[in-house]
Amino acid sequence: QVQLVESGGGLVQAGASLRLSCAASGRTMINYHMAWFRQVPGKERECVAAISRRGDSTFYADSVKGRFTISRDNTKNTVYLQMNSLKLEDTANYCCAADVGLFALSPRPTRYDYWGQGTQVTVSS
Repeated sequence: QVQLVESGGGLVQAGASLRLSCAASGRTMINYHMAWFRQVPGKERECVAAISRRGDSTFYADSVKGRFTISRDNTKNTVYLQMNSLKLEDTANYCCAADVGLFALSPRPTRYDYWGQGTQVTVSS
């Protein structure tokens, strides 16, 4: 079992920055690909960023490229999402997820086995 707990969300103005953290417990995170997803009520869950087990491969949604950076510290069992130049459309519940499989990094939600509860990010004008 893996438990994931997100933190760092909040209410910010457009153009501001936030850094989300996701702490994993239960098993060492180095065995998993990790990803950040976001969801808005009435819309499909979207993978905004993903990172491979050792951090040598990443994925970003087109909507966040150049603004968001995913990173991980396996010694701390933590994955981060640095979000810069936030826009109104970034408002969502952000959750992290762990893929314990043996395949390559993927943005597909069905590939992820464990999910956190999420942290709300609200961007105001």
